[in-house]
Amino acid sequence: MDVDTKSRLEAGEVRMKLAFVSDSIYPYNKGGKETRSYELAVNLAKRGHEVHFYTMKFWKGKDVIKQNGFYLHGICKAKPLYIDKGRRSISQAIYFGMNCIKLIKEDFDVVDADHMVYFHLFPVKLACLIKNKPMIITWHEVWGKDYWTKYMGKKGIIGYLMEKISSRLPNKIIAISNHTKENLIKKLNVNKEKIKVIPNAINFQNIQKIKPSKASPRDHPGGRHSDVIFAGRFLSHKNIDVLIKAISTLKKSHPNIKCILVGDGPEKSNLQQLTKRLNLTKNIKFTGIIDDLDDVHSLMKSSKVFVLPSTREGFGITVLEANACSIPVITTSHKDNASKDLIKQGKNGFICKLNEKDIADKIKTAIKQSQKMKHGCIDEAKKYDWKNIIKKFEGVYNG
Repeated sequence: MDVDTKSRLEAGEVRMKLAFVSDSIYPYNKGGKETRSYELAVNLAKRGHEVHFYTMKFWKGKDVIKQNGFYLHGICKAKPLYIDKGRRSISQAIYFGMNCIKLIKEDFDVVDADHMVYFHLFPVKLACLIKNKPMIITWHEVWGKDYWTKYMGKKGIIGYLMEKISSRLPNKIIAISNHTKENLIKKLNVNKEKIKVIPNAINFQNIQKIKPSKASPRDHPGGRHSDVIFAGRFLSHKNIDVLIKAISTLKKSHPNIKCILVGDGPEKSNLQQLTKRLNLTKNIKFTGIIDDLDDVHSLMKSSKVFVLPSTREGFGITVLEANACSIPVITTSHKDNASKDLIKQGKNGFICKLNEKDIADKIKTAIKQSQKMKHGCIDEAKKYDWKNIIKKFEGVYNG
């Protein structure tokens, strides 16, 4: 931190000029990390900081716009994040990374860059070195050598090296969970003193004000009420197909069971075909992307249980959102699924094996106990309200 910034902080002027860098952001992209970045920017702006977010230009009009108190910079044209089979686009990552060199012309006290997909981190580091400003990287999940080679074959070693080199660039790393911190140390050999764990947060008070959905089937593809709900990207590691098979198992004893699948992604067509093949079109509804997050929470409140059958989550913010909506969560025991760490068995949800039988059994248990578990869900969710988390970010940026 330079002398001018330090003197302002010591004088009690805590207002900082913060730069965030990511190739995607809510509401243009509906993932958990995008929502987190957006809410972080909004809450920091509310606390008097000048916040600038550098991303691809997903909107029409001016390259720089102001929304909800912070500045949104479109530094390049928007390109698809994913290509076939849900893989991240390398060409998009390189294209965005090249355009991040524009930060050399920008003014900021601190940069906080999203770690994915690595290429942009190098020009951002260069800008920080030229300006003598600190660089922070927010790390959501660690892949490591084994997963990279599984993902890309022999070429995966290049991805692994990029990941490992990138972890050496920042002054500090914000890990979104202890799970991510442990993997940074174990898989990438990052010095533990360099890592600060700050969990994701939710707008708990706002969620409490939302009413359960009252839409009729004609007004909303999800209908009025459901037994089971999922919300997220339709990617292979989310294992939504296993949830669909679990609904098929449950249908034998509960013929009218209802499930809502909120979202979109490369697996959507396969999941719709599986639903038809298992004769579940009257039991499972695909809503597509719902633009307003409040509407998603409204649907959660009109459901009985949230199921996240994912095997790879750096955190799992939808777990907190579902709990804040007073419903228990079912997720898997997989070693790479950090969302299981948010579950206290029988209090705010259940941890299961990744198979349709165990998921079906846990759904039946959760539906029976959903009313009793409401208070436990709320108690766990409120710990992650933004008002309880935001000062931790300020502490890292100030430091």
